[in-house]
Amino acid sequence: AQAAEEESTPCDNVETSQQSYDCAVYNRQTAERELNAAFADLLDRIKEQYAGQPAQITELSARLKNAEQLWSKARDADCAVETFAEKPGSKDFETAQNTCLAQRSDDRSEYLQSLGLQ
Repeated sequence: AQAAEEESTPCDNVETSQQSYDCAVYNRQTAERELNAAFADLLDRIKEQYAGQPAQITELSARLKNAEQLWSKARDADCAVETFAEKPGSKDFETAQNTCLAQRSDDRSEYLQSLGLQ
């Protein structure tokens, strides 16, 4: 784990707008990977908790997938509000968009990890 902490990222020593953009892209990609892992982990926890109860597994998994689709739409709408002042297609817009998506994905990952499912 310590080796991972010492790895260089595009977010080290950000001084230029290009570096800010690169950092935002890196953060979004990292947050999305973590979100996907949290979602998959939650599906696994559902299967463990409801082992031998296929109807419950199916129902709760369907509810989770539906909630994730609705959350994704709300995230995109929120980020559209947050990036309104930037010109679509510009580097500033892309940086703001990636930053917003990363923040929302991080928040969602924490939420999914916090679900106790009881």
